[in-house]
Amino acid sequence: MELDRERLLATFAEESEELLSGMEEVLVSLEEHPDPERLRSIFRGAHSVKGAAGALGFSGMTDVAHVLEDVLETLLERRLAVSDEHVTLLLAAVDRLRESLRAVLVGQERPTEVDAGLVERLRACRESLRQQESPRRVYAGPVEDPAVEVGGRRGRTLRVDVEKLDRIAILTGELAIARTRLAQVLSTGTAEEALEVHREADRLHEELQEEVMRVRMVPVGPLFRQHLRTVRDLTRVERKWARLVLEGEDVEVDTALVEGLREPLLHLVRNAVDHGLETPEERRAAGKEACGTLVLRAFHEPGSLVVELSDDGRGLHYARLREKARALGMEPARMTVEELEELIFLPGLSTAEAVTEVSGRGVGMDVVRRSVEALRGMVTLRSEEGKGTTVTLRVPLTLASIQGFSVGVGEETYVLPLAAVRECLELPADRHGQSGAGVLSLRGRSLPYLRLREVLGVHGPVSARESVVVLGHGGSRAGLVVDALYGEGPCVLKPLGRLFRHLPGVSGSTILGSGRVGLVLDVPTLLRTAIRPRAAMG
Repeated sequence: MELDRERLLATFAEESEELLSGMEEVLVSLEEHPDPERLRSIFRGAHSVKGAAGALGFSGMTDVAHVLEDVLETLLERRLAVSDEHVTLLLAAVDRLRESLRAVLVGQERPTEVDAGLVERLRACRESLRQQESPRRVYAGPVEDPAVEVGGRRGRTLRVDVEKLDRIAILTGELAIARTRLAQVLSTGTAEEALEVHREADRLHEELQEEVMRVRMVPVGPLFRQHLRTVRDLTRVERKWARLVLEGEDVEVDTALVEGLREPLLHLVRNAVDHGLETPEERRAAGKEACGTLVLRAFHEPGSLVVELSDDGRGLHYARLREKARALGMEPARMTVEELEELIFLPGLSTAEAVTEVSGRGVGMDVVRRSVEALRGMVTLRSEEGKGTTVTLRVPLTLASIQGFSVGVGEETYVLPLAAVRECLELPADRHGQSGAGVLSLRGRSLPYLRLREVLGVHGPVSARESVVVLGHGGSRAGLVVDALYGEGPCVLKPLGRLFRHLPGVSGSTILGSGRVGLVLDVPTLLRTAIRPRAAMG
């Protein structure tokens, strides 16, 4: 257990230092380039640091991060300008969190009295901000292309079975032999002999690729088991009883996905305990066992990993969701159950009646959706009031490659994930050459569409024949107008460079068969771009 504690502290130190460094960088840039998304980014960083510190029992860091959140939340809610004095104070709070982090890592957690002065200054700042005249509250929808995000890529290690490395070494040697044979046959042999050697080398290459992918596969068990302690600590804070049941711990997935799922699962578990489960007295009154049950399970579907977290708690309060919808200017009477459930994922929206150290700030589910979509996955939720809620995450088995569908606009080629392509059709002649987005009728249903040429700013003459690629993600559908359809094929994904990381509608790149670079399109962002104007008009 002591070894596990040391590993947990090492992970906590690495992640917290990364978050604090990111917060510091964004705070400094906030003075010259103030915008709400930078402030939200700092807020999410503080929320993550607080959650991790609280899970390990570091009360000093938790207290400072909690009151830091209060100040940031007040600035966001009241849409107030951030002054130099505010930035100075917030930077002091980040510095204090970093000092506390270094102290706890050497086993010398600072007494809370040391931070009392800073905490009081932060509280005084919060109260001063609340006294300022506040403009009319306007709900801020999700920002699709954040200018800055706290936290970046961190170094990772992976333990590999020696037998797998041996197999890779053997295949590499066989490929070298096949290459030598091919060179000899090309110079002295026949075309049939060269083709035979090429096929053998191709088979060896496919085997090597499969072995390399297997090396990256790790079981989800260690990731799941981290949350046993999370549930234990949260239930004591919330005065609830709960047990966490783990299923599918041996299911394997790409190691990059394990890292990407860590934060979404933490938020889901915290929300399930705080929002989902009732107190023992409430459960007995409802005829339930006093101890609630959370089930975290993983299983494979063709080409995907599915992770489910279910609870047997109170479920969603649909009446409260309708109130929130009405406050946002929507018409809840005309909304379906699925549309009401979608409100849960809006940033800043929470159904909690009070803000606690665990939740109530409307951060968790927004972070879950952002993180899962960054993994090219999707989140779905189903709930039954009084019986519980299940949140399902579906992500690809690997982030290294995809089956892609290539399309052309002008002289450029772009790649869409094949899993998101529903069908293709020809754009009606009366819409040819028109600019801007629009809506088509597809088998009696409205299909909003947008032109990829305009989204990405591609210049040049329009093709004589345009096509519509119908895309689907979750419950949303939209069309993408392109000049040409090139078909499907495997694509090896490459990350975008720092300059292009925040291009709207683009998630990565790949090398095409022609040797040129093709951009891989971000389907969730494109769908939201197409659907948002229609929703606004509705």
